[in-house]
Amino acid sequence: MSIYHELYTVIIAALPVLELRGALPLAVFVWEVDPVRAYFLSVFGNFLPVIPLLFFWRHCAQWFSERSPLFRRAWEDKLAKTRVQHEHRFQNLKSLALFTLVAIPLPFTGAWTGTIAAFVFGISFPRAAFTIGLGIMVAGLLVFGGLGLFL
Repeated sequence: MSIYHELYTVIIAALPVLELRGALPLAVFVWEVDPVRAYFLSVFGNFLPVIPLLFFWRHCAQWFSERSPLFRRAWEDKLAKTRVQHEHRFQNLKSLALFTLVAIPLPFTGAWTGTIAAFVFGISFPRAAFTIGLGIMVAGLLVFGGLGLFL
């Protein structure tokens, strides 16, 4: 094990698609990082992009809306349609729904998807960051528990 393997673990955990679900098994089985250390490195790496992404989605949509009336109309229509179709699921249980989306280690779930959902459904920044962070920790425990079957 080297410091590079730990750095790779953090970087892979921060990337979309693989996130913590890919970084933790790689760290433990390929790079032989201590499993507990690998858990904390993966959770840390997976949370790294959360704060910037929560700002990015809002500013990105605002930037495009200011520059393109066509984008603004299309975006507002799509956003309104999405909120109408799915907001009843999020209305009373926004945090729980966001937590579940992030915590369950399935394809197309995780921190990156959670930041998009938080933006689309208008979850406040502090609540979204806290909820996504908890979801990441639980996802790590679930992946770690799954790895325990193989250790």
